[in-house]
Amino acid sequence: MQIGEIANLDDGFLVQWGQLCRLTPYRGHSQGSGSFYQPGRPVRDRVHAPIGLFTILFGPLADRFGKARIINIAAFGSAIFSALGAFAFDLASLCAIRAVNGAFAAAILPVTMSFVGDRFGPEPQAVQNALGKVLGMMFLGGASATVIGGGVAYFASWRIVYLVYGIAELVLALMMLRLLEKRPGTVDRFSLKAVYRDAFSHAHLLKIVGIIFLMGASVFGSFTYAGKFVETQTGYNILVVGLILTCFGVATVLAGRKAGVLRQRLGNKLFLIAGIIASVSWGLMGGWQSPLFLALSLAGFGLGFNLIQPNLVTAAQQCLPLQRGTVMSLASFNMFVGGGLGTYLNGYILNYGGYPAIFFLAALLILLAGGTASFLFSRIMPLSSQGK
Repeated sequence: MQIGEIANLDDGFLVQWGQLCRLTPYRGHSQGSGSFYQPGRPVRDRVHAPIGLFTILFGPLADRFGKARIINIAAFGSAIFSALGAFAFDLASLCAIRAVNGAFAAAILPVTMSFVGDRFGPEPQAVQNALGKVLGMMFLGGASATVIGGGVAYFASWRIVYLVYGIAELVLALMMLRLLEKRPGTVDRFSLKAVYRDAFSHAHLLKIVGIIFLMGASVFGSFTYAGKFVETQTGYNILVVGLILTCFGVATVLAGRKAGVLRQRLGNKLFLIAGIIASVSWGLMGGWQSPLFLALSLAGFGLGFNLIQPNLVTAAQQCLPLQRGTVMSLASFNMFVGGGLGTYLNGYILNYGGYPAIFFLAALLILLAGGTASFLFSRIMPLSSQGK
C-alpha cells in the first residue's frame, strides 16, 4: 500500500477522532433528544481523562505487537463506543460509555504518529511534513466539531451525532483493517517498566516532552473557551461560531504541510518565529469583536502551533527510534495533562480576569514554548542532531 493512501486513511480517522474528543451533547430540538444532559464540560472531561491515562499503555504495546494492529483494535473499539453513546439512557451511562470510548481513542494519536514516523524514518523533512499533516487533520476535526456536531444536534438530536460519528468511524476502521500494512513490532518484549526507564533516562527527550506539556497547556487549555468567547462577542449561533473556529483547524493543516520545509530553511529560528506569530495572534484574541479579526487570531494561533509541534515530535522520535510508540505515548500524555491542567486553571482565571486573561496567559505559554525550543535545539540539539 502506498504511503499516501495510509496517510489519507489515518487523516480521515483523525478528523473523526478530533471531532469526538471535542464533542459534547447539545440540547436537541427534536423528539428523542433526551433531557438528562446538563450543559458544561463534564462529559468531555470523561473522555479526555481516559485518553490521558491509557495513552501511556498503547505506545509500548504498539512497539511490541505492531502499530497497525493496535490502530485497528483501537479504531473498532472507538467506533463501537461512539455509536453506543446514542443509546445512553442517563448521564451516568453516557459518561461511562464516553470513558470507554476515550480509553480506545487514547491509542489513535500516539500510535498513528509513531506509525508515520516509522514509515518516513530516514527522511527528517518528510517525517516533519507527514506528522504536521496528521496533527493538522486532528485539529481540523476538533475545530470543526462544533459546527458539525452542533448542526446535527440542532436540527435532529445529539443522539444522532454520536450514531453518525460511530458509523463513519466504523467505515474507516474497516478500510484500515484491509489496507494498513501490518509489520511486526520493533522491540522483543513488553515491559512498561523497562521502556519508560529507557525514556526517562534520556535527558533530551524529557526536555522536549516538557515543552510539549507547555504546548498542551496553552492550546488545549485555552481553545476549550474559544467557542463560548466567540459566541459572546458576536452573538452568532453555534453553526456560525463553529465555522469561525474552523479557521484554527484549517491553519494547522496548512502549517503542517510546510513544517518540515520551513524547518530546513529557517533552522531552529522557526520555533521562535512560530511562537511569536501564535503569541501575538492569541494575545490579541481577547480584544476583538469583529468576526474577521477573531478568525485571523484563530488562524494565526493554529499556524504557529503546528509549525512548532510536528518538529518537536520528530525530534522526540529521533531520541528512541526503535521505541517511537513509547515516545509518542509520553509526548501525548504530557500534551493531554498540560491541556487538562490548563483547562482547569483557566476556569478560575475566567472568574477573575475574564476571557482576555485566558488568551493572554496562553499566548505567554506558547511564546515560552517556542523560545525554549529554539534555545534547546540551537544549544543542545542542533538541526543536524539525530537525538544522540
